[in-house]
Formats: sequence, C-alpha cells, structure tokens
Amino acid sequence: MGDKRMEKNKPNNSSMAKDMKEMKYQGRVMERMNTNEEVKDKGQDPDPKQHEK
Repeated sequence: MGDKRMEKNKPNNSSMAKDMKEMKYQGRVMERMNTNEEVKDKGQDPDPKQHEK
C-alpha cells in the first residue's frame, strides 16, 4: 500500500536533481566554479578528496 505512494514521488531521472529546472540551475552553478588550475593560480589547494584513490 505505501509502496505505490513512495514510487509515485520518486524522480524519474535520478535522485540528484528532482526536475529539469534544478538540473539547469546546477549546470549554471558548475559553469561558474573555478577549475583546479584556476584554484592553484590563486595560491589555493584544490579539493584533495576528489583525487584520493
């Protein structure tokens, strides 16, 4: 009984963005983010977690 209700509220694309509007917003946010090279040029260290194995 409750399974149908939860299934109805589950996004069709993924759990990261709930709809196209949110996906477009996240794309604009990512476009404005500095690259690792730009971060290094500012004398800062890029996020080391993304390079850990």
